[in-house]
Amino acid sequence: MAKRGSLRTLIALFAAALLVVVTGHAAMGSDTGTAATPAGTLAASAGCGKNPTLSSGTRSIQTSGKNRSYILRLPDAYDNDTPYRLIFGFHWLNGTAADVDSGGASGYSWSYYGLRQLSGNGAIFVAPQGFNNGWANNNGEDVTFVDDLIRLIESDLCVDTAQRFATGFSYGGGMSFSLACSRPDVFRAVAVFSGAQLSGCSGGTQPVAYMGLHGLGDNVLGIAQGRALRDRFVRNNGCTAQNPPEPGSGSRGHIVTTYSGCRDGYPVVWAAFDNGHTPAPVDGTYTENGAMTWTKAEVWAFFSQFGDSDPDPDPDPDPDPDPDPDPGGCTATMETVNTWGGGFQSTVTVRAGGSAVNGWTVGWTWPGGQTISNLWNGVRSGSGAAVTVRNEAYNGSIAPDGTTTFGFTAGGAAATPDLTCTAS
Repeated sequence: MAKRGSLRTLIALFAAALLVVVTGHAAMGSDTGTAATPAGTLAASAGCGKNPTLSSGTRSIQTSGKNRSYILRLPDAYDNDTPYRLIFGFHWLNGTAADVDSGGASGYSWSYYGLRQLSGNGAIFVAPQGFNNGWANNNGEDVTFVDDLIRLIESDLCVDTAQRFATGFSYGGGMSFSLACSRPDVFRAVAVFSGAQLSGCSGGTQPVAYMGLHGLGDNVLGIAQGRALRDRFVRNNGCTAQNPPEPGSGSRGHIVTTYSGCRDGYPVVWAAFDNGHTPAPVDGTYTENGAMTWTKAEVWAFFSQFGDSDPDPDPDPDPDPDPDPDPGGCTATMETVNTWGGGFQSTVTVRAGGSAVNGWTVGWTWPGGQTISNLWNGVRSGSGAAVTVRNEAYNGSIAPDGTTTFGFTAGGAAATPDLTCTAS
């Protein structure tokens, strides 16, 4: 009996062949020779079914007449009949591919900005190394480097060519933005951490699913630069222009907004946080920590919403959605982000339904004598085991399907009780 992966590969190859017959040719990425794939279409690479010659580790490639290095990470128990997502992680100025791959002080939990851990062995990861530890992209050589890597990897490994993604911090964010501009028919989505237009923007008129994350107090690349990158794809993706809510200075929190009106399959998400120039802010503090940050879950939810072999035409990025949310109401989920002897820290995400929310109240009952010691981005009331939290003035308005968060520290054993959410 044929393996399930083999059947998926045959179906995908048949679909790709049919597309070529119908159109008369395969659409190509700009000057790349890389086949473009319509959003939401599974397309297996030429490497599917082959015994690979590439393996995990540091490797090199000749591109633009130069020797360039990169780190490749295959899933554990790689299956050459399974088309995998392909995710590029770009380092920051004076960072390295090894920093992205290793996750630095936070280790595996922050490898590839936390996405490797969250992928559950469902993706191939690439960390290219920039010249002089940056991404100047002189004469487009860094974009060509990426083009050549894609060709090499996909000729040898099994990749879903409709599931290519790029992300990076600071200079690496600028490189990811450059790919969104110049390779919109190659990359399905990009996520830019605290970026700016640093690596150019050749083209920049076509839609790409786009997520931007930026700190209000960023004194290296000001948040206005991140907003400018975002607004280009708000326009390209046909989204409704708006000034999304952002957390207040001193709130130590974050607000995630999903734009409305965007072209199907091309969402724009903006995550603003009260912190500085960092990809790993931690709510309730002005520190950064790749193991504790909320950003990795948001970016993974953004990338993974596009599915693999059978994308949902109306995906919900919430990894644990209410099965039947009130279209005019809200839902709330609690996540424990840190624990220590005698206490813990949690983040609560409040999500609007299909209509905008102009105020919200979240409630729960502690199961075992837990007590809140500090709370931010919300106003707490109630006594004993019953807790009620309502919005602050600055985070009460949530766009349809958008989110905001509040957080707290508490004494006692960590718990995640069922929550209620009421929109006002």
